Amino acid sequence: MLHFTSAYHRRLTWSYFGLFIAIGMTGGLLGPALPHLAQASGSSMSQIAILFTARAVGNMSGAIVTGLLMDRFNGHRVLLMMGGLAVAGLAVAPLSPLLVLLTLLFMLLGFAEVSLNAGGNTLLLWLHRDAAGPNVSALHFCFSFGNMLTPLIMIAALSLTGQFQLTFWIVGLSLAAMLWPLSRFASPTMAAVDTSQDTLTHVKHRDPWLLGLFMLLFAVYVGIEITFAGWVTAYGTLSGLTNKQAALLATLFWLALSAGRLMAIPLLRICSPWQVLTGCLALGLSASAGLHAHWLPLSVGALLFGLSASAFFPTLFALCNQSIVMLGRTTGAIFTAAGCGALIIPSLTGPLLDIVGARAFPILLATLWLCIALGLCLLAFRLRQLANQQGL
Repeated sequence: MLHFTSAYHRRLTWSYFGLFIAIGMTGGLLGPALPHLAQASGSSMSQIAILFTARAVGNMSGAIVTGLLMDRFNGHRVLLMMGGLAVAGLAVAPLSPLLVLLTLLFMLLGFAEVSLNAGGNTLLLWLHRDAAGPNVSALHFCFSFGNMLTPLIMIAALSLTGQFQLTFWIVGLSLAAMLWPLSRFASPTMAAVDTSQDTLTHVKHRDPWLLGLFMLLFAVYVGIEITFAGWVTAYGTLSGLTNKQAALLATLFWLALSAGRLMAIPLLRICSPWQVLTGCLALGLSASAGLHAHWLPLSVGALLFGLSASAFFPTLFALCNQSIVMLGRTTGAIFTAAGCGALIIPSLTGPLLDIVGARAFPILLATLWLCIALGLCLLAFRLRQLANQQGL
Protein backbone atom coordinates (compact mmCIF):
# COMPACT_ATOMS: atom_id res chain seq x y z
CA MET A 1 0.00 0.00 0.00
CA LEU A 2 2.97 2.30 0.63
CA HIS A 3 5.61 3.00 -2.01
CA PHE A 4 9.13 4.21 -1.27
CA THR A 5 11.64 5.76 -3.65
CA SER A 6 14.70 4.28 -1.90
CA ALA A 7 15.80 1.98 0.91
CA TYR A 8 16.58 5.08 2.99
CA HIS A 9 12.98 6.30 2.61
CA ARG A 10 11.58 2.88 3.49
CA ARG A 11 13.73 2.28 6.58
CA LEU A 12 13.37 5.79 7.97
CA THR A 13 9.60 5.80 7.40
CA TRP A 14 9.21 2.53 9.27
CA SER A 15 11.36 3.95 12.07
CA TYR A 16 8.93 6.87 12.32
CA PHE A 17 6.00 4.43 12.39
CA GLY A 18 7.55 2.56 15.33
CA LEU A 19 8.26 5.84 17.12
CA PHE A 20 4.64 6.92 16.73
CA ILE A 21 3.36 3.71 18.27
CA ALA A 22 5.45 4.62 21.33
CA ILE A 23 4.26 8.25 21.24
CA GLY A 24 0.66 6.98 21.12
CA MET A 25 1.35 4.75 24.11
CA THR A 26 2.64 7.81 25.99
CA GLY A 27 -0.42 9.85 25.06
CA GLY A 28 -2.75 7.06 26.16
CA LEU A 29 -1.30 6.77 29.68
CA LEU A 30 -3.13 9.46 31.61
CA GLY A 31 -6.67 8.11 31.34
CA PRO A 32 -6.01 4.55 32.58
CA ALA A 33 -3.48 5.75 35.18
CA LEU A 34 -5.62 8.56 36.62
CA PRO A 35 -7.24 6.64 39.54
CA HIS A 36 -3.89 5.13 40.52
CA LEU A 37 -2.12 8.50 40.39
CA ALA A 38 -4.88 10.00 42.52
CA GLN A 39 -4.47 7.26 45.12
CA ALA A 40 -0.67 7.50 45.11
CA SER A 41 -0.72 11.29 45.57
CA GLY A 42 -3.63 11.35 48.04
CA SER A 43 -5.74 13.45 45.68
CA SER A 44 -9.45 13.45 44.93
CA MET A 45 -10.65 12.88 41.36
CA SER A 46 -11.56 16.56 41.04
CA GLN A 47 -8.05 17.52 42.16
CA ILE A 48 -6.23 15.02 39.93
CA ALA A 49 -8.14 16.34 36.89
CA ILE A 50 -5.65 19.23 36.83
CA LEU A 51 -3.25 16.81 35.12
CA PHE A 52 -5.31 17.13 31.92
CA THR A 53 -4.88 20.90 31.99
CA ALA A 54 -1.17 20.58 32.77
CA ARG A 55 -0.66 18.22 29.84
CA ALA A 56 -2.62 20.50 27.49
CA VAL A 57 -0.51 23.52 28.51
CA GLY A 58 2.62 21.44 27.92
CA ASN A 59 1.25 20.38 24.52
CA MET A 60 0.73 23.92 23.32
CA SER A 61 4.10 25.22 24.51
CA GLY A 62 5.90 22.15 23.15
CA ALA A 63 4.41 22.62 19.67
CA ILE A 64 5.63 26.22 19.51
CA VAL A 65 9.14 25.50 20.79
CA THR A 66 9.67 22.40 18.64
CA GLY A 67 8.51 24.19 15.51
CA LEU A 68 11.22 26.79 16.01
CA LEU A 69 13.87 24.18 16.84
CA MET A 70 13.11 22.09 13.73
CA ASP A 71 13.84 25.07 11.48
CA ARG A 72 17.23 25.70 13.10
CA PHE A 73 18.72 22.35 14.13
CA ASN A 74 19.05 18.74 12.99
CA GLY A 75 15.55 17.24 13.22
CA HIS A 76 16.60 13.87 14.61
CA ARG A 77 18.66 15.51 17.35
CA VAL A 78 15.62 17.53 18.35
CA LEU A 79 13.53 14.34 18.52
CA LEU A 80 16.20 12.55 20.57
CA MET A 81 16.39 15.47 23.01
CA MET A 82 12.59 15.59 23.44
CA GLY A 83 12.46 11.81 23.70
CA GLY A 84 15.01 11.93 26.50
CA LEU A 85 12.78 14.37 28.39
CA ALA A 86 9.78 12.07 27.88
CA VAL A 87 11.64 8.95 29.07
CA ALA A 88 12.87 10.79 32.18
CA GLY A 89 9.34 12.02 32.93
CA LEU A 90 7.88 8.52 32.48
CA ALA A 91 10.48 7.09 34.85
CA VAL A 92 9.76 9.56 37.66
CA ALA A 93 6.04 10.43 37.33
CA PRO A 94 4.52 7.25 38.85
CA LEU A 95 6.75 7.61 41.91
CA SER A 96 5.60 11.13 42.76
CA PRO A 97 3.77 11.41 46.11
CA LEU A 98 2.76 15.05 45.59
CA LEU A 99 0.10 16.45 43.26
CA VAL A 100 2.19 19.59 42.62
CA LEU A 101 5.11 17.50 41.42
CA LEU A 102 2.81 15.31 39.32
CA THR A 103 1.36 18.41 37.69
CA LEU A 104 4.82 19.67 36.73
CA LEU A 105 5.83 16.24 35.45
CA PHE A 106 2.73 15.90 33.27
CA MET A 107 3.32 19.37 31.91
CA LEU A 108 6.81 18.14 30.95
CA LEU A 109 5.36 14.94 29.46
CA GLY A 110 2.81 16.95 27.47
CA PHE A 111 5.61 19.21 26.22
CA ALA A 112 7.79 16.26 25.15
CA GLU A 113 4.92 14.20 23.70
CA VAL A 114 3.64 16.90 21.36
CA SER A 115 7.22 17.86 20.48
CA LEU A 116 7.81 14.31 19.24
CA ASN A 117 4.42 14.33 17.49
CA ALA A 118 4.87 17.65 15.71
CA GLY A 119 8.53 16.99 14.94
CA GLY A 120 7.84 13.52 13.54
CA ASN A 121 5.03 14.81 11.34
CA THR A 122 7.27 17.59 10.04
CA LEU A 123 10.13 15.23 9.20
CA LEU A 124 7.79 12.78 7.44
CA LEU A 125 6.52 15.63 5.25
CA TRP A 126 10.08 16.71 4.47
CA LEU A 127 11.02 13.10 3.67
CA HIS A 128 8.17 12.35 1.25
CA ARG A 129 7.34 15.89 -0.01
CA ASP A 130 4.08 15.98 -1.99
CA ALA A 131 3.70 12.17 -1.87
CA ALA A 132 3.35 12.23 1.93
CA GLY A 133 -0.45 11.77 2.13
CA PRO A 134 -0.70 7.94 2.54
CA ASN A 135 2.37 7.91 4.79
CA VAL A 136 0.85 10.58 7.06
CA SER A 137 -2.32 8.48 7.36
CA ALA A 138 -0.21 5.41 8.25
CA LEU A 139 1.70 7.48 10.81
CA HIS A 140 -1.53 8.52 12.53
CA PHE A 141 -2.78 4.94 12.47
CA CYS A 142 0.37 3.96 14.38
CA PHE A 143 -0.37 6.71 16.93
CA SER A 144 -3.94 5.41 17.41
CA PHE A 145 -2.64 1.85 17.70
CA GLY A 146 -0.30 2.96 20.47
CA ASN A 147 -3.25 4.62 22.25
CA MET A 148 -5.07 1.29 22.25
CA LEU A 149 -2.06 -0.65 23.54
CA THR A 150 -1.64 1.32 26.77
CA PRO A 151 -4.81 0.13 28.58
CA LEU A 152 -3.86 -3.47 27.73
CA ILE A 153 -0.37 -2.96 29.16
CA MET A 154 -1.93 -1.43 32.29
CA ILE A 155 -4.24 -4.44 32.73
CA ALA A 156 -1.33 -6.87 32.28
CA ALA A 157 0.91 -4.96 34.70
CA LEU A 158 -1.77 -4.86 37.39
CA SER A 159 -2.59 -8.54 36.90
CA LEU A 160 1.03 -9.69 37.10
CA THR A 161 2.50 -7.34 39.70
CA GLY A 162 -0.31 -5.23 41.13
CA GLN A 163 1.86 -2.17 40.41
CA PHE A 164 0.61 0.44 37.93
CA GLN A 165 4.09 2.05 37.86
CA LEU A 166 5.32 -0.78 35.62
CA THR A 167 3.15 0.55 32.79
CA PHE A 168 4.99 3.89 32.78
CA TRP A 169 8.36 2.15 32.71
CA ILE A 170 7.36 -0.22 29.88
CA VAL A 171 6.16 2.74 27.84
CA GLY A 172 9.38 4.64 28.63
CA LEU A 173 11.54 1.69 27.54
CA SER A 174 9.47 1.31 24.37
CA LEU A 175 9.95 4.98 23.55
CA ALA A 176 13.71 4.76 24.13
CA ALA A 177 13.93 1.66 21.93
CA MET A 178 12.02 3.36 19.09
CA LEU A 179 14.12 6.54 19.32
CA TRP A 180 17.47 4.78 19.08
CA PRO A 181 17.27 3.87 15.33
CA LEU A 182 16.88 7.56 14.40
CA SER A 183 20.46 8.20 15.50
CA ARG A 184 21.63 6.05 12.56
CA PHE A 185 19.80 8.03 9.87
CA ALA A 186 20.48 11.41 8.33
CA SER A 187 17.62 13.74 9.20
CA PRO A 188 15.37 14.95 6.35
CA THR A 189 15.50 18.65 5.59
CA MET A 190 12.99 20.96 3.99
CA ALA A 191 13.56 21.35 0.26
CA ALA A 192 13.84 24.81 -1.22
CA VAL A 193 10.33 25.79 -2.29
CA ASP A 194 9.55 27.63 -5.47
CA THR A 195 6.23 29.39 -5.03
CA SER A 196 6.03 30.44 -8.67
CA GLN A 197 3.54 28.92 -11.08
CA ASP A 198 5.72 26.08 -12.30
CA THR A 199 3.04 23.45 -11.71
CA LEU A 200 -0.69 23.46 -11.92
CA THR A 201 -1.27 21.07 -9.07
CA HIS A 202 0.95 21.81 -6.09
CA VAL A 203 1.68 25.53 -5.92
CA LYS A 204 2.65 26.29 -2.32
CA HIS A 205 1.74 29.60 -0.75
CA ARG A 206 3.07 31.74 2.07
CA ASP A 207 -0.25 33.23 3.10
CA PRO A 208 -1.15 33.97 6.75
CA TRP A 209 -4.90 33.85 6.05
CA LEU A 210 -4.56 30.40 4.53
CA LEU A 211 -2.55 29.17 7.50
CA GLY A 212 -5.13 30.71 9.85
CA LEU A 213 -7.94 28.77 8.15
CA PHE A 214 -5.99 25.52 8.43
CA MET A 215 -5.31 26.22 12.11
CA LEU A 216 -9.00 26.88 12.74
CA LEU A 217 -9.99 23.62 11.03
CA PHE A 218 -7.45 21.62 13.01
CA ALA A 219 -8.63 23.20 16.28
CA VAL A 220 -12.30 22.42 15.63
CA TYR A 221 -11.59 18.89 14.41
CA VAL A 222 -9.42 17.96 17.40
CA GLY A 223 -12.10 19.49 19.64
CA ILE A 224 -14.67 17.14 18.06
CA GLU A 225 -12.45 14.09 18.47
CA ILE A 226 -11.55 14.75 22.09
CA THR A 227 -15.13 15.80 22.95
CA PHE A 228 -16.63 12.61 21.56
CA ALA A 229 -14.00 10.31 23.08
CA GLY A 230 -14.12 12.06 26.45
CA TRP A 231 -17.87 12.56 26.81
CA VAL A 232 -19.53 9.71 24.91
CA THR A 233 -19.48 7.49 28.02
CA ALA A 234 -21.31 10.17 30.03
CA TYR A 235 -23.72 10.66 27.11
CA GLY A 236 -24.43 6.92 27.03
CA THR A 237 -25.12 6.87 30.77
CA LEU A 238 -27.45 9.87 30.51
CA SER A 239 -29.20 8.13 27.61
CA GLY A 240 -30.03 5.11 29.77
CA LEU A 241 -27.18 2.65 29.14
CA THR A 242 -25.53 0.73 31.95
CA ASN A 243 -22.04 1.79 33.00
CA LYS A 244 -20.45 -1.15 31.15
CA GLN A 245 -22.41 -0.49 27.98
CA ALA A 246 -21.57 3.21 28.10
CA ALA A 247 -17.87 2.53 28.66
CA LEU A 248 -17.83 0.35 25.53
CA LEU A 249 -18.80 3.33 23.34
CA ALA A 250 -15.38 4.99 23.67
CA THR A 251 -13.67 1.70 22.80
CA LEU A 252 -15.82 1.35 19.68
CA PHE A 253 -14.97 4.92 18.69
CA TRP A 254 -11.21 4.36 18.95
CA LEU A 255 -11.41 1.02 17.14
CA ALA A 256 -13.32 2.59 14.24
CA LEU A 257 -10.95 5.57 14.18
CA SER A 258 -7.90 3.31 13.95
CA ALA A 259 -9.49 1.09 11.29
CA GLY A 260 -10.52 4.16 9.28
CA ARG A 261 -6.97 5.54 9.32
CA LEU A 262 -5.72 2.21 8.03
CA MET A 263 -8.29 2.25 5.21
CA ALA A 264 -7.34 5.83 4.35
CA ILE A 265 -3.85 4.75 3.27
CA PRO A 266 -5.00 3.24 -0.08
CA LEU A 267 -7.94 5.66 -0.27
CA LEU A 268 -5.64 8.66 -0.50
CA ARG A 269 -3.98 7.08 -3.54
CA ILE A 270 -7.20 7.03 -5.55
CA CYS A 271 -9.10 10.02 -4.11
CA SER A 272 -8.16 13.67 -3.72
CA PRO A 273 -7.87 15.11 -0.19
CA TRP A 274 -10.99 17.20 -0.87
CA GLN A 275 -13.02 14.08 -1.66
CA VAL A 276 -11.88 12.33 1.53
CA LEU A 277 -12.56 15.42 3.67
CA THR A 278 -16.04 15.81 2.15
CA GLY A 279 -16.79 12.14 2.82
CA CYS A 280 -15.68 12.47 6.46
CA LEU A 281 -17.84 15.58 6.85
CA ALA A 282 -20.92 13.90 5.37
CA LEU A 283 -20.48 10.81 7.55
CA GLY A 284 -19.97 12.91 10.70
CA LEU A 285 -23.11 14.98 10.05
CA SER A 286 -25.09 11.82 9.29
CA ALA A 287 -23.94 10.14 12.51
CA SER A 288 -24.80 13.26 14.55
CA ALA A 289 -28.26 13.47 12.95
CA GLY A 290 -28.84 9.76 13.53
CA LEU A 291 -27.99 10.06 17.21
CA HIS A 292 -30.17 13.15 17.63
CA ALA A 293 -33.19 11.55 15.92
CA HIS A 294 -32.59 8.18 17.67
CA TRP A 295 -32.32 6.45 14.30
CA LEU A 296 -29.05 4.79 15.27
CA PRO A 297 -28.15 2.62 18.26
CA LEU A 298 -25.44 4.35 20.28
CA SER A 299 -22.94 1.60 19.46
CA VAL A 300 -23.47 2.09 15.71
CA GLY A 301 -23.30 5.85 16.16
CA ALA A 302 -19.94 5.52 17.95
CA LEU A 303 -18.56 3.36 15.14
CA LEU A 304 -19.76 5.74 12.42
CA PHE A 305 -18.42 8.73 14.29
CA GLY A 306 -15.05 7.03 14.65
CA LEU A 307 -14.97 6.40 10.90
CA SER A 308 -15.94 9.99 10.16
CA ALA A 309 -13.11 11.30 12.36
CA SER A 310 -10.51 8.75 11.30
CA ALA A 311 -9.08 10.18 8.10
CA PHE A 312 -9.79 13.86 8.71
CA PHE A 313 -6.62 14.95 10.53
CA PRO A 314 -4.06 13.14 8.32
CA THR A 315 -5.93 14.15 5.14
CA LEU A 316 -6.17 17.79 6.19
CA PHE A 317 -2.48 17.67 7.11
CA ALA A 318 -1.64 16.28 3.65
CA LEU A 319 -3.74 19.03 2.00
CA CYS A 320 -1.93 21.60 4.13
CA ASN A 321 1.38 20.18 2.91
CA GLN A 322 0.21 20.56 -0.70
CA SER A 323 -1.03 24.12 -0.20
CA ILE A 324 1.43 25.97 2.01
CA VAL A 325 5.15 25.96 2.74
CA MET A 326 5.54 23.59 5.70
CA LEU A 327 8.30 24.99 7.88
CA GLY A 328 8.86 23.54 11.33
CA ARG A 329 7.17 26.55 12.88
CA THR A 330 4.19 26.02 10.57
CA THR A 331 3.68 22.53 11.95
CA GLY A 332 4.19 23.93 15.44
CA ALA A 333 1.42 26.49 14.87
CA ILE A 334 -0.93 23.76 13.64
CA PHE A 335 -0.32 21.56 16.68
CA THR A 336 -0.71 24.58 18.97
CA ALA A 337 -4.11 25.25 17.41
CA ALA A 338 -5.01 21.58 17.81
CA GLY A 339 -4.05 21.80 21.49
CA CYS A 340 -6.30 24.84 21.95
CA GLY A 341 -9.21 22.94 20.43
CA ALA A 342 -8.55 19.97 22.70
CA LEU A 343 -8.48 22.26 25.74
CA ILE A 344 -11.43 24.57 25.05
CA ILE A 345 -14.16 22.62 23.25
CA PRO A 346 -14.38 19.56 25.58
CA SER A 347 -14.47 21.88 28.62
CA LEU A 348 -17.68 23.46 27.30
CA THR A 349 -19.41 20.11 26.92
CA GLY A 350 -19.84 19.30 30.62
CA PRO A 351 -21.73 22.49 31.53
CA LEU A 352 -23.84 22.06 28.38
CA LEU A 353 -24.86 18.53 29.39
CA ASP A 354 -25.64 19.75 32.91
CA ILE A 355 -27.87 22.56 31.65
CA VAL A 356 -29.59 21.01 28.64
CA GLY A 357 -29.20 17.26 29.16
CA ALA A 358 -28.14 14.40 26.89
CA ARG A 359 -29.99 15.75 23.84
CA ALA A 360 -27.43 18.59 23.60
CA PHE A 361 -24.56 16.22 22.78
CA PRO A 362 -25.44 15.27 19.16
CA ILE A 363 -26.53 18.86 18.48
CA LEU A 364 -23.12 20.09 19.66
CA LEU A 365 -21.37 17.54 17.44
CA ALA A 366 -23.45 18.53 14.41
CA THR A 367 -22.75 22.21 15.07
CA LEU A 368 -19.00 21.56 15.17
CA TRP A 369 -19.16 19.62 11.91
CA LEU A 370 -21.08 22.51 10.32
CA CYS A 371 -18.29 24.84 11.51
CA ILE A 372 -15.85 22.55 9.72
CA ALA A 373 -18.01 22.66 6.58
CA LEU A 374 -17.90 26.46 6.66
CA GLY A 375 -14.14 26.38 7.23
CA LEU A 376 -13.62 24.05 4.24
CA CYS A 377 -15.68 26.38 2.04
CA LEU A 378 -13.59 29.37 3.14
CA LEU A 379 -10.43 27.35 2.57
CA ALA A 380 -11.45 26.43 -0.98
CA PHE A 381 -12.38 30.06 -1.67
CA ARG A 382 -9.03 31.34 -0.40
CA LEU A 383 -7.09 28.79 -2.46
CA ARG A 384 -9.04 29.84 -5.55
CA GLN A 385 -8.29 33.50 -4.80
CA LEU A 386 -4.57 32.79 -4.50
CA ALA A 387 -4.57 30.73 -7.69
CA ASN A 388 -6.28 33.57 -9.58
CA GLN A 389 -3.77 36.08 -8.24
CA GLN A 390 -0.96 33.92 -9.61
CA GLY A 391 -2.74 33.53 -12.94
CA LEU A 392 -3.24 29.79 -12.69
